[in-house]
Amino acid sequence: MIDEMYASPDQVRVHYRNYARWLAKQPNAVMAARREEAEMIFRRVGITFAVYDEQGTDASNGGTERLIPFDLIPRIIPVHEWDRLQAGLVQRVSALNRFVHDVYHEQEIIQAGIVPAEQVLHNEQFRPQMIGVAVPAGVYAHIAGIDIVRAPNAQGEGEYFVLEDNLRVPSGVSYMLEDRKMMMRLFPDLFGENRVAPVAHYPDLLLETLRAVGPATTAEPTVVLLTPGMYNSAYFEHAFLAQQMGIELVEGQDLFVKDNFVYMRTTRGPKRVDVIYRRVDDDFLDPLVFRPGSQLGCAGLLDVYRNGNVTICNAVGTGVADDKSIYPYVPQMIEFYLGEKPLLSNVPTFLGRNPQDLKYMLAHLGELVLKKVHGAGGYGMLVGPAASTAEIEAFRHVLLAKPESYIAQPTLALSTCPTYVQSGVAPRHIDLRPFVLSGKTVQMVPGGLTRVALKDGSLVVNSSQGGGTKDTWILED
Repeated sequence: MIDEMYASPDQVRVHYRNYARWLAKQPNAVMAARREEAEMIFRRVGITFAVYDEQGTDASNGGTERLIPFDLIPRIIPVHEWDRLQAGLVQRVSALNRFVHDVYHEQEIIQAGIVPAEQVLHNEQFRPQMIGVAVPAGVYAHIAGIDIVRAPNAQGEGEYFVLEDNLRVPSGVSYMLEDRKMMMRLFPDLFGENRVAPVAHYPDLLLETLRAVGPATTAEPTVVLLTPGMYNSAYFEHAFLAQQMGIELVEGQDLFVKDNFVYMRTTRGPKRVDVIYRRVDDDFLDPLVFRPGSQLGCAGLLDVYRNGNVTICNAVGTGVADDKSIYPYVPQMIEFYLGEKPLLSNVPTFLGRNPQDLKYMLAHLGELVLKKVHGAGGYGMLVGPAASTAEIEAFRHVLLAKPESYIAQPTLALSTCPTYVQSGVAPRHIDLRPFVLSGKTVQMVPGGLTRVALKDGSLVVNSSQGGGTKDTWILED
């Protein structure tokens, strides 16, 4: 198992040495007080999320509001590692954008036999309404959150692997920004002693990205952020990003369509909207096209969108590329569209819809991690090595009933990072979600959201499953 801070029990990695010396001098009482201070500030600011159950119950229906636990010990990545990781992320997101454009236009990758037609055309996230629709700059996933883990490769060395692509409405960037603000507030001396690359300019980059893909009908696009409302689990983030970008936070009831344009209601009368950064799923965007009863979107929105008079970010139908059954084909996409070898490796993946893969999955349930193809948040999954015999057998019946709904991956020995827990400092498993912005160019801030599994031995880092977050430092030379 790889530890981010320690090369061996008594050898600190070079990029952690300054921090390790500092940490060794901190009294336990001081660190405990800082943790309490951070929790108090986060609670006062309202940095919470709503917890959903397996049936999708949210805070408005008896769910609960929680703080995401914040850990005081940062995850540190040296800049030379980050440069390689960033190049791989830009490559991957560029290929994914090409793929989404292709499946709604020429479908060359299907005709070439690389991705099976049924995996795309029968995919729950495939939107036939998007066939032939031109989107600005050919960009579909304007904001991508790519989940990265570090684990031993075949040679036993630490390597970054892509665990998942989040291209629909990826969340978590507000916690990246707030974690950095909190660290600078609690430990300002650390930022004088270490050259930590900044992340505070992310909202500026995001707004620049959104404005860059405005429709051709205006040179000065008006951008809004569309939220499902205050009961959504990520509402804090919606309000935070709108405030940081200086744009309006709107709900579906604030928008209307007239003369093939979208307008928002304001105290000064209707104002035209050119770019919608939506945090609402496809199914709820337009009740005239998708879910008829939806009150979260705007009737007639899709017609305006298809006519090129409003840009929706991320584009409608982008989810076809972040489906877990499409994930295994991304390395081939990179070679097909870019003519390059992938810089980042996938985790080996078995598809329940393939008979041979299913046979292997059923024979090795106790060794694998099984996930729903359309699942999220750590729900509906089986972590074989941590499951009881009864849980494994129950899941066997679920898998046999609907094998096409599941994928399986080997249980990776995720890297650990020292974490401040009740018993003191102890290793806990982590992952990383960098955020990639695609407009006229592809760009990102150095770092991302590090999520940490706070339960001893747990590999599930999702906040809905009790995970926490850490500040992520890209340490410049």
